[in-house]
Amino acid sequence: MYSTEIEVRTGSEAVVHDLTHDAEAFLRDADAADGLLHVWVPHATAGLAILETGAGSDEDLLTALDELLPRDGRWRHRHGSPGHGRDHVLPALVPPYATIPVLGGVLALGTWQSICLVDTNLDNPVRTVRFSLLAG
Repeated sequence: MYSTEIEVRTGSEAVVHDLTHDAEAFLRDADAADGLLHVWVPHATAGLAILETGAGSDEDLLTALDELLPRDGRWRHRHGSPGHGRDHVLPALVPPYATIPVLGGVLALGTWQSICLVDTNLDNPVRTVRFSLLAG
């Protein structure tokens, strides 16, 4: 299995960060043919989503998460910035992993699909993402 980590700076605001180009670069470096690309975010407050970006879906996801997981004082997990407990619930809804088929060295994503890091944690501006290729 070929594997590597990258560092992603997400800043101090909730973001949906497109990782698709990073994944494609990883596959080129791996000289990939067929297999499975596994993407893993080893953080308790971030997740991965496959969705359309640039047409509003990324902002819609952040809005939906704000409505579902408000940044307020209801959370028992209380360290960090106000409402940070909701960030620890995020990976139960937006999991910290994704597996994408690779065919002929190319991600088998749909026309408008992208691999995205979802980070609502205002306290941690740097994230690690691991790409692993299981060759077929």
